[in-house]
Amino acid sequence: MSDKVLITDIQKFAVNDGPGFRTNVFLKGCALKCQWCHNPETIAPYPEIYWKSRLCYQCGVCLEVCPIDAINPPISIEESRNENSNYHKIIRRKCDRCMKCVDACPYKALSVTGTPMTIDEIIDEVLKDKLFYDNSGGGMTLSGGEPTFHPEFSNKLLKAARSIGLNNCIDTNGYCEWEVLKSLAENTDVVLFDLKHIDSDSHKRGTGASNEIILKNLSLLVKTGIEIWIRIPVIPGYNDSMDFHKAASEFLYSLPRKVARIDLIPFHNYCQDKYNWLGIDWQLKNEEVIEPSFMEIPADFYREKGFATTIGGSGFENTAT
Repeated sequence: MSDKVLITDIQKFAVNDGPGFRTNVFLKGCALKCQWCHNPETIAPYPEIYWKSRLCYQCGVCLEVCPIDAINPPISIEESRNENSNYHKIIRRKCDRCMKCVDACPYKALSVTGTPMTIDEIIDEVLKDKLFYDNSGGGMTLSGGEPTFHPEFSNKLLKAARSIGLNNCIDTNGYCEWEVLKSLAENTDVVLFDLKHIDSDSHKRGTGASNEIILKNLSLLVKTGIEIWIRIPVIPGYNDSMDFHKAASEFLYSLPRKVARIDLIPFHNYCQDKYNWLGIDWQLKNEEVIEPSFMEIPADFYREKGFATTIGGSGFENTAT
């Protein structure tokens, strides 16, 4: 195991990802390829380059330093910044991510997403807000990407956090070997478990993988007695139907033990900039944001089964039991 892992962000004062005020640690690397992923920079397990057109002055320095001609020649600033432009600075199919263009860019229009960090470096950053955790019951949440993608590192990080009294959460898609999930859960206070679809074919269509191992892992996880929050990202045309929510509520009700709560997370497209920065034409960019109020009817399927249910996952403002 490497003594470092790639981190895309350490987000302070998060309130939707576990109890209290939390610091979210976003690990880079995920085995699923969800079409709606709101953190596309965390999927690939290697450093990537953002190109931000609003900062780019088309000076041509990156073109001069690129050793493999993976940079498109400059065009007018106005054209490159036009929201309808198809221009992208990096020719991604050719780029080997040597990062020479990033180092040379005088305007910081090119930047790296994915910083190698050690466990001690992460813990030092997380501990800066320990006072807020102590006062709110918060702590550290491992997210991504996917914590189970880096099982040994994640486990050591969770143990290190627990050894100094931090409350730990992991946000996982559950797509891993059971022993991996079990070992992480043993050093975790709350597991945020993503449930994307009940039907295996539909799950594969949306994420690139079937869901048998995920549903099996969830069933095994509830038997351990650990606190579990189910998080359901509600995506237009994918799992926003009443039939899905009925099936999901019935599946969750059938589990050997009751989960602590269910969070319905309405789709949004606020991550569109990240896809643009990575040169990805996101297929959901024109989908409308789902208004939280539209989730009240599907939420009733879960509430009728006795589940504490939120819309958006922030506290219990929209919760009933």
